[in-house]
Amino acid sequence: MSSRFSRKDRFRYAFDTMMSRGTAGLIIWLGMLSAVLILIFSTIVLLTGIAPENQSFPTLLWMSLMRTMDPGTIGGDQGGAGFLLSMLLVTFSGIFIFSTLIGILTTGLEARLESLRKGRSRVVETGHTVILGWSQQVFTIISELSIANENQKNPCVAIMADKDKIEMEDEIRNKVPDTANTRVVCRTGKPVEPGDLELMSLHTSKSIIILSSDSDNPDPEVIKIMLAINTSSKLRENPVHMVALINNPDNIQVAKIVGGDQAEVILAGDIIARMVAQTCLQSGLSVIYQELLDYDGDEIYFQEEPLLTGISYREALLRYETSSVIGLKAEGKQPVLNPPMNTVIKEGDSIIAVSEDDDTVVLSGKTAVNTDMESIFHAAYESGEPDRIIMLGWNWRASIIIKELSSYLPAGSSLTLVADHSLCSPEPPVDLRNLTVTSMQGDTSDRRLLENLSIQQYNHIILLSYSDSLDVQSADALTLMTLLHIRDIADKLGSHFSLISEMRDVRNRNLAEISGADDYIVSDQLLSLLLTQISENKDLSSLFWDLFDPEGSEIYLKPARRYVSCAKPVNFYTVVTSASELGETAIGYRINAHRSNPDRGYGVVVNPDKSEKVMYSKEDMIIVLAED
Repeated sequence: MSSRFSRKDRFRYAFDTMMSRGTAGLIIWLGMLSAVLILIFSTIVLLTGIAPENQSFPTLLWMSLMRTMDPGTIGGDQGGAGFLLSMLLVTFSGIFIFSTLIGILTTGLEARLESLRKGRSRVVETGHTVILGWSQQVFTIISELSIANENQKNPCVAIMADKDKIEMEDEIRNKVPDTANTRVVCRTGKPVEPGDLELMSLHTSKSIIILSSDSDNPDPEVIKIMLAINTSSKLRENPVHMVALINNPDNIQVAKIVGGDQAEVILAGDIIARMVAQTCLQSGLSVIYQELLDYDGDEIYFQEEPLLTGISYREALLRYETSSVIGLKAEGKQPVLNPPMNTVIKEGDSIIAVSEDDDTVVLSGKTAVNTDMESIFHAAYESGEPDRIIMLGWNWRASIIIKELSSYLPAGSSLTLVADHSLCSPEPPVDLRNLTVTSMQGDTSDRRLLENLSIQQYNHIILLSYSDSLDVQSADALTLMTLLHIRDIADKLGSHFSLISEMRDVRNRNLAEISGADDYIVSDQLLSLLLTQISENKDLSSLFWDLFDPEGSEIYLKPARRYVSCAKPVNFYTVVTSASELGETAIGYRINAHRSNPDRGYGVVVNPDKSEKVMYSKEDMIIVLAED
């Protein structure tokens, strides 16, 4: 068999290669062809002497070029038949070449527009937030980032998902109509592909949020995205700030190994379990967490303030009028909430404060404040009677919730577990410190069963989804039905108790409207808020973990009469001073008279103006950070 190719094959191969080079290559070849034709015809006219008036070679080149570009030029030509024929052939060649050029340009422009429509162009941004993946959480995150970026210049959120760019943009416009000054840029691609990630300019981004998909097992994809980011970011001068959400606790260690120091990995179920336990036991705590986690109000900020160097934490509490100091972060160390009051602030330390925005954490300028020392009153704090709790439903997070509850409950408390054994196999923890658990089997969505449980005898109700055995929508549907039954039974009995429900899908949460501060629904929306906060500040990851951990300081609502006299109005400087004498950090209060008024935040006020005086009643509560 011959190993040589024919000239025809070689020409066809060269032609095919040329045509496959795209618009730019074709234009170059057309330009070269035009130049060759102009050169050939000008040379023929010159050598045959058929040009009128014996024009020079450069003049002939110019005449041929003009006839190639403008067919109408030939209408004014004069000369012999040979010359006119040559110019006619040049004109026909020009018509063919420029028609082809117009077609190529049109096709190239259409291809470019199609590429832009598909979202395959590079994101040229600096300091932008990158979101990789797509789920219902993306809308909450975009909404929160838009609020957080209101005081920033030209902020941008760039999203990449294996989804059509136009569809993403339409959904975002529909569900987040107002993004203020934040631009949202969508790109279609696979975040697990390092080549696709190059489109997102990760090396100039501020942070990267990796979303879990809505599939039953999203963790492997999240870990693969983290691996792809590590591959894409080897040449970065600064580490990538990643925030990732892991659902299965068995995958958390692998995710941390892959992410290393660059990634803040959040175990979704663990966070939800801890929040369920804490919000269940304290009325109004859910409102406080919502206030701290979203950007529509007051949030937590870190700020270094040289003027505080050398003073104690106790003194720093009174140096801010419209911000509430809650902790300190020493340089290179983990943040500490509610440190010992005599802790001295050193150079390089940052104060941790609750404030309206990062630019509102400013000193009041006052070194002496108006504290009503006569109104400071320390009444004994009673932990209360044993609680009775009923838990309806079961998933793997239930064991964590029960263990967390035992850390907070007074001795002698009890928990009744009711679950449908056809959907789960409950294994409650044993040997709990302050809690006794009893179990029973039953369909938790059955009205007759719920009525026979005598729910009015319980202080707290926890409603969990059967997410271990059912898909998200089916599990949420059962939870929603049970929730509606319980609310109706409570209304008819006139009973009052805290009701904490778990729903995984944000859309289902919106269907079950919250009826009060004691009726709270924990969902992935809280995880979206947490992801957004940590993406803006990496140090918030360890801070929130400490806040949700029973070890150390947590948020408590304690009677106002424990701190100040209820006989006259006092300012919040007085409350802060009183709490500091007990080793606690006061950050707000709750007015019992407004506990049912959503327009007044169910009575919860976080980070009040410290100069404003308030008349507290014996039923009002002070919000503090304390160890117990």
